[in-house]
Amino acid sequence: MTLALETQGLCLSFGALRVAVDINFKLEKGARHALIGPNGAGKTTFVNLLTGRLKPSAGEVLMDGDVVTHFSQADRVIKGLGRTFQINTLFSKMTVLDNVALGISERDHTSQSFWQPAIRNKKLIEESYSFLELLGIKNDASLVVKDLPYGKQRLVEIAVALGLKPKVLLLDEPAAGVPSMETDKILQALDSLPKDMAIMIIEHDMDLVFKFANQITVLVQGEVLCQGSPSEVANDKRVHQVYLGEPHV
Repeated sequence: MTLALETQGLCLSFGALRVAVDINFKLEKGARHALIGPNGAGKTTFVNLLTGRLKPSAGEVLMDGDVVTHFSQADRVIKGLGRTFQINTLFSKMTVLDNVALGISERDHTSQSFWQPAIRNKKLIEESYSFLELLGIKNDASLVVKDLPYGKQRLVEIAVALGLKPKVLLLDEPAAGVPSMETDKILQALDSLPKDMAIMIIEHDMDLVFKFANQITVLVQGEVLCQGSPSEVANDKRVHQVYLGEPHV
C-alpha cells in the first residue's frame, strides 16, 4: 500500500480538553476518501493538524513516508498538500481567471509582480484556463467571482487549489452552502480530477459522500469511531447510533 498521507498516534489537547485522541489515519495515493462525523467531532481540527495550521501535542504526520509534523503550512504546500476551506477564501471582486492565476503565481513565487502586465504571460494564462476547463467553468473566466452562483464559486476555489499542483487535496465541505440541485456539479468536478491525486473531503452531505468515496473515516469526539468502505460504514451499528442518530436494524 502506497500512502500519500498518514498520521500516527496524533493527539491535541487544550488543557484538560482533548480534541484529537490517538488518531491513526492512512490516505492512499489516488484515494477518494471522506471524513465524516457529527458537529463538534473534530473534523476541521484534524484537517488543521494535517495542514500544519495546528501543532499536535503528540504523534506524527507523514507525507510520502516523510515526517512533516514540524513543517509549516507553506512547506506542506510545497511538499504537495492542498486545501480548501468551509467558507471560500476567494477574492470576490476579482475575475475567476485572476483568482486562479494569482494562486499559480503564489506557487511560482511571482505573486509580488502579479499586477504588472509582464507577469500576465501566455504560459500563466494557459495554465489557469486549463484548470478552469478541467472543472467545466472555462466560460466563466472573465466573470467577477461575486457574480457567480455559490456552487461555481466552490469550483473556482478547487481550481485555485489545483493551481498549487497538489499530490493530496483536502476539501473542507465542498458542498457547504451549495443548493442541492448543484451538488452534482461538485461531484462531476471531483470525478474529473487526476486519478493519481489523493482526495479527502470533509462533508455532511451523505449523498455526496457515498457517491464520491471508496473509503470513509468516521470521527466522533476527536477519536476515530470506524474506517472502511462505504458499505461497511453504512452497516456499522455504531455509526447509526452515534452519527446518524437512528437505531440499527
